Amino acid sequence: MVTKKATLRVAKRLDEVGFSDIVQIRNKVMELRSAGQLVHAFHGGEPFFETPEPIKYAMIRAMVENKTKYAPSSGIMPLREALVEKLRTRNHLDVALDDVLITSGGAHALYVAFQAVLDPGDDMLLFSPYWTPIRDMVTAAQARPLLVPTASARRNGLTKALEQFSTPHTKAIYYNTPQNPSGAVFSREEAEEVASFARKHNLIVIADEAYEDLVYEGEHVSIASLPGMAERTISTFTFSKSYGMTGWRVGYLVAKEPFITGLRKLVLYSANGVSTPSQWAALEALATTQSFIDRRREEYRERRDLLVNALNELGLECEMPQGAFYALPSVCKIHKDSRKAATILLEKAHVATIPGVVFGAQGEGCVRFGYSVPMAAIEAGIEALSKFLK
Repeated sequence: MVTKKATLRVAKRLDEVGFSDIVQIRNKVMELRSAGQLVHAFHGGEPFFETPEPIKYAMIRAMVENKTKYAPSSGIMPLREALVEKLRTRNHLDVALDDVLITSGGAHALYVAFQAVLDPGDDMLLFSPYWTPIRDMVTAAQARPLLVPTASARRNGLTKALEQFSTPHTKAIYYNTPQNPSGAVFSREEAEEVASFARKHNLIVIADEAYEDLVYEGEHVSIASLPGMAERTISTFTFSKSYGMTGWRVGYLVAKEPFITGLRKLVLYSANGVSTPSQWAALEALATTQSFIDRRREEYRERRDLLVNALNELGLECEMPQGAFYALPSVCKIHKDSRKAATILLEKAHVATIPGVVFGAQGEGCVRFGYSVPMAAIEAGIEALSKFLK
């Protein structure tokens, strides 16, 4: 008897997972530029500076010295040892060598964290607006993201908001500070409030600290450093933003049992470890002086102040971001639909931005400007906006 074969298809868990709108906008910008049009690019999310020379030479040296074979899937020992010291001194985390795991960038760290803790049917609290891939990463783990509006939660109290949006199936909280796309920075008091909620309800916290070195006002607080949080937090980091290493794809995470063994399995079977020469370069990055990081932060501050003050003068109301390198102004005077507003800005003013709605419903009515570009590029973009809006 011949049976009818089912249609070939991808796994159902990917049905609700999409592609980033940011990639589509990047492609549109490349298309316009290839046609010879000038585009003022505020859509990106990469540092404005190149990878420092000592880091580049460290990779070359590693290759010349034949440090090119498989590394341990958890990462090379010298890098993990250096990270233990960094995490203790700068993040105030009490970590052991076995608590540190090297990943292929911060995104990989977040992906394996979600896969390690979320089961089908779980819910995850997610402050919104949020970095666009996060929702799809949660969905790919067959869990449900519960969006907590950041602005109203900060006004009315984080505990009240988390209680309101939590369900009996809530298992974890995604905690990102400084935030992409808004540049918001949670204070120590707010971190303590989230930590208290997590302890009270026995929740796991996945902390995204990609922009830890870009805080202009206040301080960066690693939530895992608070009492009772190290055992329930998976902290994720990246070399991309602090050291201009976006294309190198090196990140790391910190966790204790019962999570770290499962996380090691996921890194092993998803990537079998990170590029060996890249890890030696990352080790050199950790030797970068604090003065270098401080200097870059001040250069970002100058860009932030120039852009955000100009946006407000042009009637695009925008709060001053406390961290990261993004601004999220209102564009309702252009169009209430942020996708249409971004299209109008690109087509009429040749200013490339990201529609706020792609960062969650709470971003609607806004667009994201990335100010990690040369000062001259910001000035030219402001001039183009001024001509269009006046």
